[in-house]
Amino acid sequence: MIKLSPSILSADFSKLGEDIKTLEACGIDTVHIDVMDGMFVPNISLGFPVIKSIRNISSLTFDVHLMIEQPSKYIEEFVKSGADIITIHYEADKHIDRTIDYIKSFGIKAGIAINPATPVDIIKHVIDKVDLVLIMSVNPGFGGQKFIDYTLDKIRQVSKIASNINKDLLIEVDGGIKKHNIKKVVDAGANLIVAGSGVFAGGTIAENIKGLEEGF
Repeated sequence: MIKLSPSILSADFSKLGEDIKTLEACGIDTVHIDVMDGMFVPNISLGFPVIKSIRNISSLTFDVHLMIEQPSKYIEEFVKSGADIITIHYEADKHIDRTIDYIKSFGIKAGIAINPATPVDIIKHVIDKVDLVLIMSVNPGFGGQKFIDYTLDKIRQVSKIASNINKDLLIEVDGGIKKHNIKKVVDAGANLIVAGSGVFAGGTIAENIKGLEEGF
């Protein structure tokens, strides 16, 4: 089953609670939450207080994407804030295997993310351990970037590996996904699609979600 995970990084934070409720009304069950520290990526975004505040009003699955250095230091606090899935970057953690186990010790799902130029082979030994692989289709740090086409090959590679060792794997893709290119991302093997400006910019949220889902 193909699902959307709208990225609230592109939402209007002055009415974030209202937008979350709109997503729920549209049948969305997962929301993507980008956490940036200004070190791993050249930007700073939201943190624990925002996640806690929307956790209080929503039962959506919180798909928390940590674009931060030394993510293992903060796992427990993100769990307490309401994360249902925590995804860490291969490039940001020296002990990926151990951190994956640590995330799962809290009874939530663990994911691993790779940047556009990071090869899939580098994570093949943990694909059987994680619940989610996130393939970045833009360089992380900012919304509104253009989709990088060579990442389609990476989606296919992950899909092929997963078909042999982890058939329930969530294959998530994040960056530059819009109505005009969502079909080729899904056809490559993605089953969880992150969309930020594609959901929150131009038109209504409901119209934008419908347009994206029609691309499936």
